[in-house]
Amino acid sequence: MMRSFTSEPMLEIISWLESELSNGAQTLEFEVLNPDYASSTYAGKQIEIGGNSYLYRGYKAWSDLAELLFCRTRTPVLAQPHTVVIGFEKLALNDSFHISDEENKAEKYGVSSAFFEINKNEEPAFLWPFRQALKNVKIHNKKRVLDLGISGGNEFHLIKESVEAKLFEKMEFVGIDHSASAIAFAKERFPQENMRFIEQDINTLDALNLGRFDLIISIGTFQSPGIDFKPFFMSLVQNYLSPEGAIILGFPNCRWMGGEMIYGAKVPNYAFSEMGMLYSDVIYCKKYLQQKKFRVTLTGKDYVFLTATRIGV
Repeated sequence: MMRSFTSEPMLEIISWLESELSNGAQTLEFEVLNPDYASSTYAGKQIEIGGNSYLYRGYKAWSDLAELLFCRTRTPVLAQPHTVVIGFEKLALNDSFHISDEENKAEKYGVSSAFFEINKNEEPAFLWPFRQALKNVKIHNKKRVLDLGISGGNEFHLIKESVEAKLFEKMEFVGIDHSASAIAFAKERFPQENMRFIEQDINTLDALNLGRFDLIISIGTFQSPGIDFKPFFMSLVQNYLSPEGAIILGFPNCRWMGGEMIYGAKVPNYAFSEMGMLYSDVIYCKKYLQQKKFRVTLTGKDYVFLTATRIGV
């Protein structure tokens, strides 16, 4: 079934879409005003065309709505010179590493897992703020870099692409991950002598005698159920960060399902996105680091990036 909408409010459109999806629809199409028909226009502006009144919405509004409904936006099709047909396709919500039943917990994120198929560096909402975080910590000045939860090494790849080759070769990189297959992949991907990858539970980090680092990175690892977050974080700052060191932490505010990165953290016992735990962890880290004389910034959306640099350095 396809609907045509002209001046109906967004609430009515959402109600129709929700009803169709709850009744089992996997794809939906609806005709609306072509967003290209107006420019520098905010959603909800009334536009008159050929005696008919339309309410304007841009493509971002439709993309946001698809995400909220756990749908993928299909390529719009021009219906009339001033209208397009928007298509939504329901995501396969059971296609997600979040609900993996992998018995080997260390390999839940291994090379054969759904998680390993994710390349966050190809998601602008991740890449953009992470790249800015690397600039903020002056990555080209760092000598020793530690990544906790390195997986296949995407963070190191971005650093490699962000600094001059001669500088990169003089840097020392250490990546830690609990997954043996992920570590094997990273070693093959980065055979350079300045790249070291270690299979280890980060709860037993002290056994490695790694020394101190100029930059510590961890993306989405500290929220793992097996980590006692606050004591581990304090120990990391106190025992592994050099006097002039910096930190980049990425806190997931999204879920990965059906091939899409969907905004909003999900916690047990809630049927909707609830970000209380996320904010609690982020603010704890921010306050702790500020007490230790760090300058702390929070950026990003789908991933909240905490970037901390020493004041005066």
